[in-house]
Amino acid sequence: MADEQVTNPVEALPETGEPQPAARDAAELQRERDDYYDRWLRKTAEFDNYRKRVERERREQADQAIVDVLLDLLSVVDDFDRALTVDAGGSASGYRKGVELINAKLHDVLRRHGVRPFDSVGADFDPNLHQAVIHEVSADHREGEVIEELQKGYMIRERLLRPAMVKVAKA
Repeated sequence: MADEQVTNPVEALPETGEPQPAARDAAELQRERDDYYDRWLRKTAEFDNYRKRVERERREQADQAIVDVLLDLLSVVDDFDRALTVDAGGSASGYRKGVELINAKLHDVLRRHGVRPFDSVGADFDPNLHQAVIHEVSADHREGEVIEELQKGYMIRERLLRPAMVKVAKA
């Protein structure tokens, strides 16, 4: 077997002027590789553009949500400005009624945007919802009970927006 000469089938082909099969296969493989590389570059660029577009749209949505809230609040600010320019004179009850209407309008704006206050008085102190600013000894209340709300707490949908500042009873 060592005496037999193995001939390369590519070398055995007669000269026809065409590239030999191995050279043709290499050129074809190189073209295919270049095609895949170009496709990969295009897909990478498309994905990068997609990612940038999604980020830009997300920012625009967030900005629009802020604008919507601010426009609602500006109407309340306008009402306060008008209330401050009116001379209350001797009719403090009329002035109070106007401020109460503005307050109701402001709470309506908050409610429309998913913001709601929560009650704390009488509840057990919860560090996830309350911020204890005062501890007071009280025989009338159980240990850890919220006995006074100094500042209301607010939720936005199911998430805490602002904790309530409270006074907590201690034994």
